[in-house]
Amino acid sequence: MTNSKQIEFFPDGSKIDDWFYEYYVPNLEDLGKQYVLTDYNIYSDGKIYTNEIQAIIDMAFENGGGVIVVPEGTFMTGSLYFKQGVNLYICKNGILKGSDDPSDYDVCLTRIEGETCNYLVALINADGIDGFKIMGEGMIDGNGLHSWKSFWHRRKWNPKCTNKDEQRARLVYVSNCSNVLFANVTLSNSQFWTTHIYKCNHVKYLNCTITSPSEPVKAPSTDAIDIDVCTDVLIKGCYLEVNDDAVALKGGKGINADTDASNGLNERIIVEDSTYGFCHSCLTCGSESIHNRNIIVRRIKVNSGKNLLWLKMRPDTPQLYEGILIDQVEAKVTSFININPWTQFANLIDKEECLMSYAKNITISNTNCECTTYFNVKAQDDQYTLEEFKFDNLRIKAKLNRFNENIIKNLILNDVIIDEYN
Repeated sequence: MTNSKQIEFFPDGSKIDDWFYEYYVPNLEDLGKQYVLTDYNIYSDGKIYTNEIQAIIDMAFENGGGVIVVPEGTFMTGSLYFKQGVNLYICKNGILKGSDDPSDYDVCLTRIEGETCNYLVALINADGIDGFKIMGEGMIDGNGLHSWKSFWHRRKWNPKCTNKDEQRARLVYVSNCSNVLFANVTLSNSQFWTTHIYKCNHVKYLNCTITSPSEPVKAPSTDAIDIDVCTDVLIKGCYLEVNDDAVALKGGKGINADTDASNGLNERIIVEDSTYGFCHSCLTCGSESIHNRNIIVRRIKVNSGKNLLWLKMRPDTPQLYEGILIDQVEAKVTSFININPWTQFANLIDKEECLMSYAKNITISNTNCECTTYFNVKAQDDQYTLEEFKFDNLRIKAKLNRFNENIIKNLILNDVIIDEYN
């Protein structure tokens, strides 16, 4: 389906391409030869079938492509590697469920938390593929409870342990791919980040549900969608409820991050017509990010969250966040806007001064928001500058205002009403 509207533009004035208005989702029959798990002696019996499922993927690839079909039932596996022309379809009431044993996931050179290093691969992996699709009305379940408990137990022993110290697999990792489609599928209970796309272009999430719990056991660092050095990404009609950031823009970290070829820009990202349950932030720049440009979040509803917009400013990384538009939002959050130094695990090495970062051309408009704090923004002139912000047609109900117009240079306020309450 194509739904071209009037000509629209990104914040820098460039035209939004027609690709962003094309919402076609193929049928199962359109994906080629079907390889149904149960036709190959793979059953819903609690056994781990990693090698058997990988053999089917390899066979489909050798036969010219097709689709791996997960029928009704729960099918267990460790890390899987998809190949060119081989897609994944989860049928209604079907579950592809990850093992909770870290040894069922390979350790190899991968991208995680803004760096390339040895770490666990994801449950579903795809690299260098054109046209990879994950579809269906069923679920991919990361089976994360054991890893979450282990992580919090480790934190009791070592409060300074990092996210990677407890070996946890991501749910989906897609790298160096183009024309990727996630459609209608549910992605839940990831051990670590839920979906991570790296150096990809033209990626669509259409009508997906992405969840992880915040209680009774918090699912740590289970971001719904991590966008890492990618261009042209559309997230539309999705439901996002996770115990961390819903959409996080990554891209690299460290004092030389902007000169490292493995890092880079996120550009032309649109999130629209989506609903958020609990999350730490609806849109986050960071904590590993060097340049984000032409980002639009519009027509969203936030039922519960900590931050509507969160700009994490690292003292050890040169950052530029520019051309961000948040428009037509109904939200209930803790902070309307959060811009503060982000020092967790920061490392200036031998530098005595912070690296300078910049945020500019940021617009929030046509928004109704109930929040605890309206303006959670800290001035830090030796680390970052904020300029060319515009707040337009805002209706804010806030317990704490804390607005300070001197923090942002060239700030434009138009029809902003703050209703403070005790």
